[in-house]
Amino acid sequence: MEKKNLQYGICGVYCGQCPNGNGRVKAMAGELKRLVDTVRYQWVDQFVKSFNFAEFRKGLEWFASESQCPMCLNGGGAPCENRKCASAKNLKSCLLCNDYLTCKNTEYQREWYPFVVDNYNRVREVGFEKYLEEEEERARAGVDLMGHLERRCCKTVKLEDK
Repeated sequence: MEKKNLQYGICGVYCGQCPNGNGRVKAMAGELKRLVDTVRYQWVDQFVKSFNFAEFRKGLEWFASESQCPMCLNGGGAPCENRKCASAKNLKSCLLCNDYLTCKNTEYQREWYPFVVDNYNRVREVGFEKYLEEEEERARAGVDLMGHLERRCCKTVKLEDK
């Protein structure tokens, strides 16, 4: 029986390496919620008027229970044209499409996740199933999108000296 891998995004991003897709955000929010509840920070909004503990706690509750993306192959993910287009072309992934590097539907992925071009080329080199095996192995080894996203979204990181 063929093993099904539902960790990939149709668009070319491997969701199993995304902190929202692999459950890392949900787990970390759960841990922070547990710590905040254990230490009992409810008193903070009495002293810090700009802080609303109840709203903060509600946000943590949401991230700890609802935030994990079910991924597009399970019906989740952001609404996009990629699924419709791949389905219309009877393709498992946009990475299998000859138009990937010029398609308007994959512009966002190519801009925000430029490594998808390498993914596309790797699929051409070894085939889609082998590529998925490699990405799954990388995810199991701890490779995730955080390094890329941090460089992309956090231009400067400065820790204050205390």
